[in-house]
Amino acid sequence: MMHAEFVAAYAAGRIKVAVVPAAAAKYLSARLMLPFFVMPVLGAGIALALLGWIWSGLALIATGFIAPRLIKRSAPHFVLTQALQNAETYRELTQAGILYITPS
Repeated sequence: MMHAEFVAAYAAGRIKVAVVPAAAAKYLSARLMLPFFVMPVLGAGIALALLGWIWSGLALIATGFIAPRLIKRSAPHFVLTQALQNAETYRELTQAGILYITPS
């Protein structure tokens, strides 16, 4: 199914779209390079805590742990939104088996 057909069928409600949550989270994590975000944030939080800014450091450490989990939790919705907007993303997701289309 071509992207234009997919968007039209989804808008009309003729198809059901299933997104594999674990695969979507892995795809989004790789796409956003979350590990490269987490490590510096955690390091900065630890540095702040060791320098005496305990509450600020702990808040930054908590942000480093919570933000990626929240992003991964919302990954299926984000992936579907991106697939509806971008033909290349739609192709990637269907070929990777992250996005499944079934008739309603």
